[in-house]
Amino acid sequence: MLDFFAIFSKGGIVLWYFQGTSQLFTPSINSLIKTVILQERSGNNSFTHEALTLKYKLDNEFELVFVVGYQKILQLSYIDKFLSDIQLEFRNKYKDDIQNGKMSRNLDFSDVFHSALKLREEESRVEKVRRPMRSFEDSKKSQKTVSSMVEKKGEEKKPTKAKGKENKPVKTVTIKEPEVVEKTSPAVNGSLDEETLRKNREKFFEKMQGGKKAKSSPKSTTPETKKKGKIGRVWDGAGNTKDVKNLDFSSTNGDSSKPPDEEFEPSMAEKSLVGSMKGGIKDIEEEEEEDEDDYEEEVNQTASKGNTKSSAKAGGSGMFSMFKNLIGSKTLTKEDLSSALEKMKDHLVSKNVASDIAVKLCDSVAAKLEGRTLGTFNTVAHTVKTALNESCVQILLPKRRIDILRDAMEAKQQKRPYTITFCGVNGVGKSTNLAKICFWLIENGFRVLIAACDTFRAGAVEQLRTHTRKLNALHPSANGDGQHMVKLYEKGYGKDAAGIAMEAINYARDYHIDVVLVDTAGRMQDNEPLMRALSKLIRVNQPDLVLFVGEALVGNEAVDQLSKFNKALIDHSASENPRVIDGIILTKFDTIDDKVGAAISMTYTTGQPIVFVGTGQTYTDLRNLNVKAVVSSLLK
Repeated sequence: MLDFFAIFSKGGIVLWYFQGTSQLFTPSINSLIKTVILQERSGNNSFTHEALTLKYKLDNEFELVFVVGYQKILQLSYIDKFLSDIQLEFRNKYKDDIQNGKMSRNLDFSDVFHSALKLREEESRVEKVRRPMRSFEDSKKSQKTVSSMVEKKGEEKKPTKAKGKENKPVKTVTIKEPEVVEKTSPAVNGSLDEETLRKNREKFFEKMQGGKKAKSSPKSTTPETKKKGKIGRVWDGAGNTKDVKNLDFSSTNGDSSKPPDEEFEPSMAEKSLVGSMKGGIKDIEEEEEEDEDDYEEEVNQTASKGNTKSSAKAGGSGMFSMFKNLIGSKTLTKEDLSSALEKMKDHLVSKNVASDIAVKLCDSVAAKLEGRTLGTFNTVAHTVKTALNESCVQILLPKRRIDILRDAMEAKQQKRPYTITFCGVNGVGKSTNLAKICFWLIENGFRVLIAACDTFRAGAVEQLRTHTRKLNALHPSANGDGQHMVKLYEKGYGKDAAGIAMEAINYARDYHIDVVLVDTAGRMQDNEPLMRALSKLIRVNQPDLVLFVGEALVGNEAVDQLSKFNKALIDHSASENPRVIDGIILTKFDTIDDKVGAAISMTYTTGQPIVFVGTGQTYTDLRNLNVKAVVSSLLK
């Protein structure tokens, strides 16, 4: 039933293993270590790799990992108990050897393993036999009879009929008759006199005649309104078709005799930006840490609030109250961690971390700390925060190197253009951040071609054309040869984006342009035709880098956007190794203060790094992600 079982230390030493089939299990364990244990995603003890399901258990006291693997189609209910049994048996038998550092010698554990496995398999078979299928007589449905169903239907109909009968006389009898009596003059000897009745009749006829006149009056006016028709409102300063030429500032239809690249005269502030982004991009500035730990102080105050009066009565001074929440040398359990982890989960959600990601992070911290022995002067709150800090740093650290300048230089030596594709949902700032990256590249001496592949949104091509003119005005020519540093490749609207991108890459290769930046249309993650078109663009052109542009303002939506973008790229690709998102650009980072949870949510979902962070509206407002600064803001 089991394909393999392995016991190894977190340092990488295999202590004992069992192999039930001839299949190699090394790639599965390596994938588990790389994507789960090292990435601090050990909240769920299950992992799937190819056709195998791997379940693992961490022993934090002795730094051991117990892994069992079996076929994915099997449903083995005893695996969790079996892992706990093996952990206890291995600890009891080799506890002294592990503490003394004798971990590399051959361990004879096969007999204990097979006996424990046989015991759990027998218990599983007995449980299946003891739980027979429930018969129809045992179900609640068998207790219902036809007579009970008929009675219930009759009871439901009776009140509806009674309600209908009671409502009718209320409108006709009980409301109108008393109103006439109350509004008329007082009765004489219990009845109305002749004079009062005559006045009431006259008032009644006057009301009837007035109602008829009111009803007939609109009929007399309707023919006049129909003849007039609807008159359009004229707004002041709205303009007309004669003003089109005066309002057209484009280079093709305008009267300006200057070349399009010289129409923009940079201001002094814009000229001061030139030369400020040579070399690598700066990191986000790290805020100064506070002197007091707010989170830990709040937990300690909550825990020691009820013990202040009792300590004073006992004659103890206030200086000893700080030791109330300290834990001596003991092993942590789930009960010890539950309150601190619950508070930490609420804190993460308040900092814009997606709720399910916050739960997974806290579960990972619980799995990492459970069974660990604390020192004398360590609190649970401080231990949880330290472990969560390490987990967040490990998540945000990139798994792969993304050095655009170095990769673009290498592509230039190979005489081919380096291609970057930008994708994302509507309104996140793809074109703006594309222009920032373009400014950074031409600051470092690269010639750039912008491919206008957003053929859907009105004004997308004009926006890129404006950026191109401004960038060329700031950098007329790096070599003094008169060639523009930035060019725009556009074919208008309504065309195939994949074809435009391919033509732009071929154009860059023919004219020796170093970098191609492909701007795509914004699309929602649920729009299947547009997601299919994006997958086609990436599949046909095979860019060097696919960047997802997302807002730092989103919380739970970030997980949905990234997962569906990746899923669409995989589903609509015909190759065995489809291209997915390589990195993330986090925009509007200057608007969120310390609510930086979207960075954790996006990185945790895809495992891909955050390459750039947008911090403003100018070309120089582009930064690298400072992992320590983000984690510090997250846990502040």
